[in-house]
This record gives sequence, C-alpha cells and structure tokens, in this order.
Amino acid sequence: MSNGIVPCVGAVIIDDEERVLLVKHVPEKGGFWAGKYICPGGRLEFGETLEAGVRREVLEETGLEIDILRWLPPMERIIRTPEGAIEDHILYLDVVARVSSGTFMPQSDVGEGQWVEIKKLPEILDETHEDTATLLQQAGLLP
Repeated sequence: MSNGIVPCVGAVIIDDEERVLLVKHVPEKGGFWAGKYICPGGRLEFGETLEAGVRREVLEETGLEIDILRWLPPMERIIRTPEGAIEDHILYLDVVARVSSGTFMPQSDVGEGQWVEIKKLPEILDETHEDTATLLQQAGLLP
C-alpha cells in the first residue's frame, strides 16, 4: 500500500519481426498483476526523468535497450481491497518502443516472457492483464 499516487513507467516493446514483448512477474511477487502478461515496467524513482525511468525499468526486467518511438496517453488505476478501501493509485506513463540492442532474458522480478506476433495478440487476451490490453489498444496493436 502506498500513501499517494504511484507513477509507473513502462514500454510496449516491438521488435524487428513485428512482435510485442509481454512478461509475467515471478509468482512470489504476487499483487494486482500476478499471473497475467504485462508490458515491462515499474515504479519511477524519485528524481528520475520519465525517459530514464522507462529505460532503466526495461533494462532491469528484460536486459534490452530501447529506442522510444512515442508516448502513450497517461492512464490510471485505483486498486481497492475487497472491503473497498484504496490500496494503490497507479499512474501509468508508457511508451511505444523498439529494441535497439540486447537479447531478451528475464531479469529482476520478471519470471517469464514471450515475444507475441502482433496479429496473434487477440488469441492471448485472456492471459493478458486488462490494463495491458488497454495499452496495446492505445498503441494501435489491438482493435
């Protein structure tokens, strides 16, 4: 639980084969995104620029370096407990990016990941977190 709005940065990463990288956290991490495919990302650190934060999070979680193509519209998620109390208030600040160097290797709190052909994204929507599906729509990769 946090005591304020949590800015989180992330990336919809596309490779040269027109695939998107989706990852899952290690099961021990638990939480709101547990068990679902998400885009790499995480909390922005105090004093860190948005661009530096995106690059750091992607590198920490995937081992990849990226070129940022464009920013997506900000999105928020208010997470509530079953009793209705606010547990977290997340502000998503995401980019569409291309891989500039590296080979994907799950790192940090990422337990697994896969490159998914853009045309096959609709086939895995049931395994994709709903917030990630919204990001993929904003990026123009889903109808």
